[in-house]
Amino acid sequence: MLKKQKYNLWLLSVGVIFHSTLIASEIQKKFEQTYYTSDQSKNMLSHSIEGLNDEQIDQFMLGKSFFRIPWVEAPSATTARDGLGPLFSANTCTSCHPNNGVSSIYNDIGDISRGYVQRLSIPSDGSKEHLTQLSLQGFVSEPSYGSQISINGTKNVPFEAKPKLEFETLSVTYPDGESVALKKPILGIHNQLQQLQYGKPHKEMIISNRIAQSLIGMGLLEQISDEQILANEDIEDIDNDGISGKANRVYSLVTKQEAIGRYTWKASAPSILEQTANAAHNDMSLTTPLIPKENCTQNQIECQKAPKGDALRAGTPFDLPQQRLEAISYYLKNLKVPKSVITQKEGEKLFNTIGCAKCHIPSFTLSSGAVIKPYTDMLLHNMGEGLADGRVEFLANGSEWRTAPLWAIGKREITLGKKAQYLHDGRADSIEEAILWHGGEAQSAKEQFMQLSKQNREKIIKFIKEL
Repeated sequence: MLKKQKYNLWLLSVGVIFHSTLIASEIQKKFEQTYYTSDQSKNMLSHSIEGLNDEQIDQFMLGKSFFRIPWVEAPSATTARDGLGPLFSANTCTSCHPNNGVSSIYNDIGDISRGYVQRLSIPSDGSKEHLTQLSLQGFVSEPSYGSQISINGTKNVPFEAKPKLEFETLSVTYPDGESVALKKPILGIHNQLQQLQYGKPHKEMIISNRIAQSLIGMGLLEQISDEQILANEDIEDIDNDGISGKANRVYSLVTKQEAIGRYTWKASAPSILEQTANAAHNDMSLTTPLIPKENCTQNQIECQKAPKGDALRAGTPFDLPQQRLEAISYYLKNLKVPKSVITQKEGEKLFNTIGCAKCHIPSFTLSSGAVIKPYTDMLLHNMGEGLADGRVEFLANGSEWRTAPLWAIGKREITLGKKAQYLHDGRADSIEEAILWHGGEAQSAKEQFMQLSKQNREKIIKFIKEL
């Protein structure tokens, strides 16, 4: 009798497990049908998720319109979009995110592209003004040029400066004798900026070159809970594996409280809405309810006197009112993710074995029960002096960067339409070069990668391209 009871309990447990697995499988199948696309064209990052109702489709299309259609200088007959500038880098979001993908250093005619920006800051002097800036925006702006160089100005407003790039070549040699040439940016004001229009900048100005990131899966990354991100923190490296990731804790413009950073190269924006407002302000100088001030410093008189957008005459003080800001955010949240097909199983195993997956964590399970595979932990890591930019952003110090999501990284050249670059400043012309720039907490994984045979290194690279 006892054996029969145990057998029945075993059958029941097997049935529960089977039923739970079946439910999980159905959840994942429906999720992938909703959020994933098999499109491999340049438009792969531009499809809306399935299942939107009429009202949601209208919101999506409104956001898409304001994301793609150019803004113009005020005053203009184009009343909905005449708020550009007075100082700006681009006139559309797509200027920095072609086909919703990553940008590049150079455009098609060989000039530095509008999606390649230069972020500015200075060290804090401990004053009340500087401490306030640190607490609210995470860094101290350069007094004359602000937080980002604007390469364009509207009528009668001089642009701020033009970017300049100079590289030196480094050679890295594998134990098997193969060598790889790496490009190292030469830093310094005179090596990075030219045609400065607003006087001599602060003597300790820090310039950080940045490539605009791909917009893949932003809505899904926002669905990862704070608790899931914090669960992977190991600030004191308690497990003694040399990796001590930490979440960036930032100021939220929405809640007016501390929040976990998720977006940008240093995880300094806690939500898509806030990152959209930041980009509108820094790249196009559009005012929003979250950032209502014009993108002008006290020294930029022409900028301060420039005409305002027609939004003022339409009853709102903002170039990009809340409804339109939310529409752009909604558009970005509801874009499909390219479906990956992994064939390089040996490369996947090697990726995990040498430690890449300790930071590029393959998957998260969302509250819906669906599993996503962005290959990131959303945390900050010290990447060594070779990649350090010296710039502080909230808790991120000068050598710390958010673990970049790897999903669809091998598809960059399709959306970009040409050879892609990698890392925050585009210095790497290949995934291999990007790996070889890893240092700091990733030093051990890089060294293990270098110890592999050429054949096995290529397997890892092929695997990463398939993500």
